[in-house]
Amino acid sequence: MSPWRSLTRVFLIMEILGSTFDDSVFEESRNRVSAALPAYEPKLCEPLWFCEDGNVEDPLEEQKTLKFRGDLAYKRKQYQVALDEYLSCLSLIPAGNISVKRDVLEGIARCCCHLGKKEEALNTCEKLRTDVSNTCHLTCVLQLELSVHEHYRDLTNSISSLQQLCCLHPYHPWYWLNLAMSFQRLLESPGCPERSSTEEEHEKQQGTNNIIRLKTIMCLIRARLLIEILRIQQFSFVLENSQRALQDIEEALHVLQPTEKMLQTVSEVMAEDLNPEKMREENQDGESLSGLYIKDFDDKWWNKLYTKLQEETPDLSMHRPLEETFE
Repeated sequence: MSPWRSLTRVFLIMEILGSTFDDSVFEESRNRVSAALPAYEPKLCEPLWFCEDGNVEDPLEEQKTLKFRGDLAYKRKQYQVALDEYLSCLSLIPAGNISVKRDVLEGIARCCCHLGKKEEALNTCEKLRTDVSNTCHLTCVLQLELSVHEHYRDLTNSISSLQQLCCLHPYHPWYWLNLAMSFQRLLESPGCPERSSTEEEHEKQQGTNNIIRLKTIMCLIRARLLIEILRIQQFSFVLENSQRALQDIEEALHVLQPTEKMLQTVSEVMAEDLNPEKMREENQDGESLSGLYIKDFDDKWWNKLYTKLQEETPDLSMHRPLEETFE
C-alpha cells in the first residue's frame, strides 16, 4: 500500500471519529488575525486595607472586609471585637457560599468559646453540622466540638467527640492516642475514687474503673499498632514524633500494668482490620455522607473486645481487680 493511500485512510478514520483538523490550522500565519490581549493590571492593596473606615457599597466587598477584620481581631485575641465582625459578616453571606459561611461560623464558635459562652459555641457547632456533606466537613465539626469541650475541661464530652473521630477515621493513630490519654485522665480524676462508702458502691465503682482502664489499654494498643505501621515510611522529625509517642504509650501501659495475657488478647482484637487492603477499602477521607454508616464506638470496638475477653476468660468480672481475672 502506498504512503498516500495509508495517509488517506488515517484521515478517513479520523473523520469518522470526529477528530478531523480544522482548515484554519493549515492557513498561513499571515492570514490569521490575532486578537490583542488586554493588559493585566493586578489590584494593589495596602497592608490592613480592610481596617480603613469608609462606606463600602458592594455587599461582597463589605463581606470580605468584615471577615478579614474578624480574622485579624481573633489573631489579636480581641474575641468580642472578632465576634461582632463575624456576626455582621454572616448576614451578608449569600446562601450558596457554604465555604465562607462555614469559616465564619467556626470563627463565631471559637470566639464564643473564649468569651465563656459555651452553649453558644456548641449551638454554633450544631449549625455547622446542618451543612455537613462529606467526612472532611464532619471531621472539622468534631474537632471544633472537641476544642470547646477541652477548653472547659469537659472530659466526658471530649471522650465522646474523640470516639466519633476514631469511628470516622479508624486508622488515625493520634485520635486513638488522644482518646487513650482522655480515658486515663478520667480514670485518675476525683470522680473515680478507689474507695466508696458501702461495699455495693465500691463494687460498682470497681466495675466502672475496670471498664475505663480496659478502654484506656485498648486505645493505647490500637495507637501503638497504627504508629508502628506508619513508622516504616516516616523520616526526620515525623519519625521522631512517632518514636516519642511510642515511648509515651509504653510509659502509660507501665502505669496501668496490664498482664501479658490481657495485652495479647487486646492486641489480637485491635489488629483484626489492620491489613493494607482493608485499610484502603475503609478509608473514608473526603467521602460523601450520603449512605455512609458510622458504627457506634462501643459497638465497633469495645463490645467486640469484651466478648473476646469473656470467651477466653469465663470467670471475667468487672467488679474485682483485673489482675485477679487475668493471672
